[in-house]
Amino acid sequence: MKKQADIILETKDLCKYYGTSDNLVRAVDHIDLKIQPREFVSIVGKSGSGKSTLLHILGALDNPTSGKVFLDGEDISSFKEDALSKIRRRKIGFIFQSYNLIPSLNVWENIVLPLGLDGKPLDESFINDIIETLELSEKVRNLPNTLSGGQQQRCAIARAIAAKPSIILADEPTGNLDTKTGDEVMALLKTSAKKYGQTLVVITHNEEIAQMADRTIMLADGRIVSSGESEVVSNEEN
Repeated sequence: MKKQADIILETKDLCKYYGTSDNLVRAVDHIDLKIQPREFVSIVGKSGSGKSTLLHILGALDNPTSGKVFLDGEDISSFKEDALSKIRRRKIGFIFQSYNLIPSLNVWENIVLPLGLDGKPLDESFINDIIETLELSEKVRNLPNTLSGGQQQRCAIARAIAAKPSIILADEPTGNLDTKTGDEVMALLKTSAKKYGQTLVVITHNEEIAQMADRTIMLADGRIVSSGESEVVSNEEN
């Protein structure tokens, strides 16, 4: 049995439904999930299986229809938007397929932007360490439109890590990249998350990326069909 202190992110009977009666869509359907600190978890499933919806609820970007979400043991399901906004800025780093960089800001400015929005002091040595780890040192003054897709995604990763969140949530982070660049970006993301002690949850349809994770959760029709925990449970029982 895992102790509560060993769980950083948890859902209990989580549901997200859209529509009514014959048009009811069960995007997330009674999901119970536990993720440990510093764990790298991949979430896989076919299109429409509920992967992105689940990730958005875990990241406080969307509210569940019912059920609970616990972050660091705190039930955030009933939090109001102001409180959820603070959690998103301080505890969760987001990485999306489309990068979401500000075109008029250079790499450095994009990376430190969330810190300014939250009024946090700038830890330049930490930011520079991230930039070096993600191999962006020579691009800090470049605007996004002068970067390759891989460089833009590395900038987005650096921005997600800069606020020192405990959790990184990535939704198809290599979806717009070729295979080689995607593999390089994922290797850097895994390295940086491990280096800075962060929990990493990645939505992906790429089997090779899923295999990089500590365990893989498979979704189908809004439900977990495999949690990847059998080996962990077996080891604990022994």
